[in-house]
Amino acid sequence: MPLALLALAVGAFGIGTTEFVIMGLLPQIAADYGVTIPTAGLLVTGYALGVVIGAPLLTAFGTKVSRKRMLMLLMGLFVVGNLLSAVAPSFGLMLTGRVVASLAHGSFFGIGSVVAAELVAPDKKAGAIATMFTGLTVANIVGVPLGTFVGQTVGWRTTFAVVAVLGVIGLLGVAKLVPAMPRPEGAHLRRELTAFRNPQVLLAMAMTVLGFGGVFAAITYIAPMMTEVAGYSDGAVTWLLVLFGAGMFLGNLLGGRYADRALMPLLYATLGGLAVVLALFTVVAHDKILAAIAILLVGALGFATVPPLQKRVLDQAHGAPTLASAVNIGAFNLGNALAAWLGGLVIAAGFGYTAPNWVGAVLAAAALGLAFWSAALERRTPATQVHAGSADAGAGSDSGSGSAVSGGVRTPVHH
Repeated sequence: MPLALLALAVGAFGIGTTEFVIMGLLPQIAADYGVTIPTAGLLVTGYALGVVIGAPLLTAFGTKVSRKRMLMLLMGLFVVGNLLSAVAPSFGLMLTGRVVASLAHGSFFGIGSVVAAELVAPDKKAGAIATMFTGLTVANIVGVPLGTFVGQTVGWRTTFAVVAVLGVIGLLGVAKLVPAMPRPEGAHLRRELTAFRNPQVLLAMAMTVLGFGGVFAAITYIAPMMTEVAGYSDGAVTWLLVLFGAGMFLGNLLGGRYADRALMPLLYATLGGLAVVLALFTVVAHDKILAAIAILLVGALGFATVPPLQKRVLDQAHGAPTLASAVNIGAFNLGNALAAWLGGLVIAAGFGYTAPNWVGAVLAAAALGLAFWSAALERRTPATQVHAGSADAGAGSDSGSGSAVSGGVRTPVHH
């Protein structure tokens, strides 16, 4: 395995940790800044919106410079954002730091996957890409719980400082280990934009926003919900996040295995199951054991939707999937932002810390409704159009494109 892949995996580990660790630290951050839990939830919303904005913009900018230099710039941006979060004297500056760090998120995974694929022989490209994204998976099982533990015992600022150090290690690793690569050819933006004329692409992205939003409605406020409602100690939140990470891992395996075989049935099952579990979570959150089981299931069902949702976008985008794929990564984070905001609203309205679970159930059910609508529209589409689209997609596949897997998310890699 090229050592450059290790540098990319370290960067992915840091990004995954900083994205999700905030959930376990919301009570401490809110207390330090003297803000409410719903207000602190804006740290999740702000990060997610930063990804939504940064993914397409910085990916487009990345076509103007070499990939190695762009990766270094992205990791530098990530370090600056986390350092600002670690030292921010006010909540506003803390939020700014979160947004700055988030801008690097989508582009790092998109450009990094291309670099990973080019580091190895053609028959090992998928394995190289998966190795890089292992950092993201490990972050949710190891980095997030450890970051939560450090934040609760030493102080949340230390957590962000450590993440910034990880970013520096990733930056130095990229500088030292990733070989120089030529500047990629300019993207054909006009062609890529044609994908958004297809209503199926827009429906798939809407399913992404609502379905993934269902997960984050509950998980954003998992710390106060488990301590104030279920009766867990602050320290137990660390292990509950490990459980959620394990659910994510299992869900990704499930989604990745069956997305190619039965995409729409998988979406029906996972989105429907997610809606039911989230609705029940409102009730079982009062019981420690049942609450833990619900957290595992939310992670598994929620992240089992990721591969089929991303693949649905790629399938429907036909011959112009690059921008659509990048925007769909942003759509996952738009769902995070929407859910965190709505969850904060219902808590602020006095409905309690379990109320976001109802919000999540409604969002997941809405995504399920869109899935049925999308399938109905597809059945009415003339077969000739479907075959033509498939031919276009196939042509793109045969021209040396690869597939990147980000925790089950498949993104196109053009060489």
